Amino acid sequence: MYHIDLSFIQSKSESTDVQTYQEKYNHSFHNIILNQVYSENGASLGTERLPILVEVKTELNEKVIEVYSGGHHGVHFCLIPEAVKDKFSVGDQVIIRIGDAQEISQVFETGEIVKYKLEKSGKPSDLPHLIRPVNQYDEEKISRNKRDEERAKPLFYELIKKLKLEMKLVDVHFQFDRKKLFFFYTADGRVDFRQLAKELAAEFKTRIELRQIGVRDEAKIVGGIGTCGREYCCTSFIANFKRIYTQFASDQNLYSNLSKMTGPCGKLKCCLSFEIDT
Repeated sequence: MYHIDLSFIQSKSESTDVQTYQEKYNHSFHNIILNQVYSENGASLGTERLPILVEVKTELNEKVIEVYSGGHHGVHFCLIPEAVKDKFSVGDQVIIRIGDAQEISQVFETGEIVKYKLEKSGKPSDLPHLIRPVNQYDEEKISRNKRDEERAKPLFYELIKKLKLEMKLVDVHFQFDRKKLFFFYTADGRVDFRQLAKELAAEFKTRIELRQIGVRDEAKIVGGIGTCGREYCCTSFIANFKRIYTQFASDQNLYSNLSKMTGPCGKLKCCLSFEIDT
């Protein structure tokens, strides 16, 4: 939703740890956002009364958090069963169940703001469930999965060269329980990868899924620094892409310099839509 990153501060004159500043100001803006959200519904209260207001406004009784999962899942909501008594903070690693698979995820957001966002978005019929926090045995399995992901990359390139397939590998993702291994790639057209999938399955002894993605999805996965000097918006906070039109640039008097409105992905920059409503 938001995050203030002060890690660039390297001054030795600062007596307070940078992490302390970061937590302080992120907490402050968290309350400001909550206050603004509920003020729009007809209430105007100070941040000291927010907990009472939130309790009244949210109807959900379940404990819910937002998590970030690798692969194609991204940021999504996750229910915490009553049996799980642990308290979670942003950045904690957890194991969740999505469908019939288990995934390693990182806590993205906690607290009443998550319930409010879930209510506004419309609660899906089948939310993932949290299983447990990551333990030392899980860490060993995660390390093994990462090693196999790295091992899969050169093998993938070797096989597409052998099979003469026009594909560009973007990312590899192994599910935590190793039920499926994902390969995300870009290509100019459709690719017959049936033989490729067979050979990969024979090597890793698991189900293989190859997914073709677009250039904007590639930029989101790879990441980088935009012309503004900040991290790509799609990598840092954009969950779902919107269609961007050249009319957006024209409405903001930017049409005469349209060549600078193209992002590293080759498409019009997502930030062109940020102020278009106003």
